[in-house]
Amino acid sequence: MTTDRRTETAPSLPALPALLAVTIAREVRAVRREIEAYPDDAAVWRAVPGLPNAGGTLALHLAGNLRHYVGARLGGTGYVRDRDREFAARDVPRAEVLAQIDAALADVAATLPTLDAAALAREYPEAFGGRRFATVEYVTHLAVHLAYHLGQLDYHRRAVTGDATGVGAVALAELRG
Repeated sequence: MTTDRRTETAPSLPALPALLAVTIAREVRAVRREIEAYPDDAAVWRAVPGLPNAGGTLALHLAGNLRHYVGARLGGTGYVRDRDREFAARDVPRAEVLAQIDAALADVAATLPTLDAAALAREYPEAFGGRRFATVEYVTHLAVHLAYHLGQLDYHRRAVTGDATGVGAVALAELRG
């Protein structure tokens, strides 16, 4: 017996920047929704036993990470990252956290779709632990890193608020179908 299956192919390298941009933007919008879902500014920073970071810390870290590695390193925005502040800041108003998230989203939208196959194949402009990576490999890593911390942010918000309602993270409807 033969089953008729639709054959799917991987996106071509020229389509990959758009796919990465759409996927990363979806995750950043979910980070935004998580921060908005806290009942007040204080809840964003509430410590939870057993969780190493508050929601605000995770959001600032994700925004700084994308603004540096996508915006500054690939897009030439001139953004200067202060990673230590991302982890040390406390009680930053949600409006400021959301502004950083929005800036990261703008950097992703302005940079990733402009990359072509040659840019993706080139070595990423920064080494990590003495290792070099192709740009496509590092940007894929950034997407996975973003999703990892988005999950942590979701758990923090649920633990702090007691609200198990999701915010529509990893929504397939937000991808290009």
